Amino acid sequence: QVQVAESGGGLVQSGGSLRLSCAASGSNIARISPMYWYRQAPGGKQREWVATISGDDHTVVASSVQGRFTVSRDSAKNTVDLQMNSLKPEDTAVYYCNTQAGLSRNAWGQGTQVTVSS
Repeated sequence: QVQVAESGGGLVQSGGSLRLSCAASGSNIARISPMYWYRQAPGGKQREWVATISGDDHTVVASSVQGRFTVSRDSAKNTVDLQMNSLKPEDTAVYYCNTQAGLSRNAWGQGTQVTVSS
């Protein structure tokens, strides 16, 4: 089973940028399709979908982040990245990546914390 690990989170001011990365243990992430990014805001909110990248690198992002977030594959690093620009306080959340198989098993990694200060 592929295990994923997220990195790149941190504290940033409103309007700033962060780039998150998702690595897959022992696998060529370019062969894993689709890959998803989700996030869970504090206060017990439900985890919500953020972005998807398919095998042909077709991407879709949630309307709440449209025009600010982009998802891509980095073959050199063997990662799937989430570039987040123009961050807002409401983007504060733990961000997770996952595979289709992971979603099916409701199996999640530790995520990476993103905190946007106003």
